[in-house]
Amino acid sequence: MLTYTFKRLLLIIPTLIGIITLNFFIIQFTPTGPVEQMIAQLQGHTSSKMDQISGVNQDLVEDKDKFGIDAELRAEIEKSFGFDKPIFERYFDMLKNYLIFDLGDSYFHNKPVWDLIIEKMPVSISLGILSTLLIYFISIPLGVLKAVKNGSKFDIYTTTILAIGTAIPTFLFAIFLIIIFSSGSFLELFPMRGLVSDNFESMNYFEKIADWIWHLTLPVTALVIGSFATMTMLTKNSFLDEVEKQYVVTARSKGLKESDILYKHVFRNAMLIIIAGIPSAIIGILLTGSVLIEIIFSLDGLGLLGFESILNRDYPVIFGTLYIFTLISLIVNIITDLVYRFIDPRIDFETR
Repeated sequence: MLTYTFKRLLLIIPTLIGIITLNFFIIQFTPTGPVEQMIAQLQGHTSSKMDQISGVNQDLVEDKDKFGIDAELRAEIEKSFGFDKPIFERYFDMLKNYLIFDLGDSYFHNKPVWDLIIEKMPVSISLGILSTLLIYFISIPLGVLKAVKNGSKFDIYTTTILAIGTAIPTFLFAIFLIIIFSSGSFLELFPMRGLVSDNFESMNYFEKIADWIWHLTLPVTALVIGSFATMTMLTKNSFLDEVEKQYVVTARSKGLKESDILYKHVFRNAMLIIIAGIPSAIIGILLTGSVLIEIIFSLDGLGLLGFESILNRDYPVIFGTLYIFTLISLIVNIITDLVYRFIDPRIDFETR
């Protein structure tokens, strides 16, 4: 297993380089970039980045002709963003900096990308971990119960409900929750946006926890509803596959109680694939599943940061977060394989 793990770790390097390279050159050919974004802002209003451009005469903004802005000002903006360098020079500079985990500074936030990631991470971690825990706590018992009562009315009714839940997009369900429980049109039980209340700092420890849970209730509910159906059916099918195996028939022929067979033998083997998938499930919800939820509920997390960065063409944030998230995903995939091996020693990746 050590050889397999070492090979997988080595494969991280070319995989990272390939993903970063592909995205770098694709984005370079998009119709607009940070320079055009800054010019658009200058034509409407100033920005904090503009204040950092040294030697720019603000009168140049007023001297722009009908076809654009002054060439001197545009050249100064391009230089401030590093776009005065050739594309390949910028590409290799980026790779060199990423080797030492230097992600650069945001164009529009005026902060290092690392600071932005660390600042936004708690929100996304809260959503990812809470959602994953609830998904597993609901899906596993429900999946086992559906397997035990396979073909019954309970199984049919719950399958119908799960199918409906899967068919409804997560963002649509989130909007539905806001309309019912936050907008005041029906009920006003939960806050519409944000992670904490305005008076959060003045609360005691227990009040802060309660306020935090209060704000996360609707976002987490929306994520859970959109994801637990798949896990429930996976649990049920895994359980049914184990029930049909020879060791179950042997156990029954020996006169063991059905409950002992199901929960001491079948359950342990059926849960291998479910438990081993926990790391990747958390990362999946953390990095991708909560993007729309953060936008809808105005939660200042990594999803909202990525969305705003794409709109602003904030390349350091886009590439920096892509680099870190890809690295985390690749490492978690290796951890998932190791967990599989730890739970079931019969699995041997090295022989594959």
